[in-house]
Amino acid sequence: MMTDKELDERVERAVENFMAGYGCCQSVVAAFADLYGLDDTLAKKIAAGFGGGVGRMRMMCGAVSGIVMLVGLDCGQTEGSDREGKSACYKVVQDLLAKSKEENGSLICAEILGLKGYEKASSSYVASARTAEYYKTRPCVAKVESAARIFANYLKNK
Repeated sequence: MMTDKELDERVERAVENFMAGYGCCQSVVAAFADLYGLDDTLAKKIAAGFGGGVGRMRMMCGAVSGIVMLVGLDCGQTEGSDREGKSACYKVVQDLLAKSKEENGSLICAEILGLKGYEKASSSYVASARTAEYYKTRPCVAKVESAARIFANYLKNK
């Protein structure tokens, strides 16, 4: 069982990861990965393709994808025939994503960013430069913090 202080430190770590240039998913997953035997580098590699709403296509928010990945690490089933385990994992995912949607208005990157239509959002695979202007105009750091806090609260209350 982790203390509130330890969980808060993990939320802070997720925010620090994002501010250091990592993607939303990488930031969230890496903040908790060691709890599941993943080192920081491997966690960031596994989560790398989920940035920008999955490969910068502005689909499911990367921070939200991070929650899904962490739930799988925490309670995912390992036997293909384990329907109860699979169902239990799906329930946790749905519960936590409902909290995220309630807090953030959407689970979709494009909607969170206020983009109109996926064609505009997915026109480039080139990552945005992380400048002061980028951080001023993007809500992403708040979404990373929200996702990390949702997962931290799950750990606290399970």
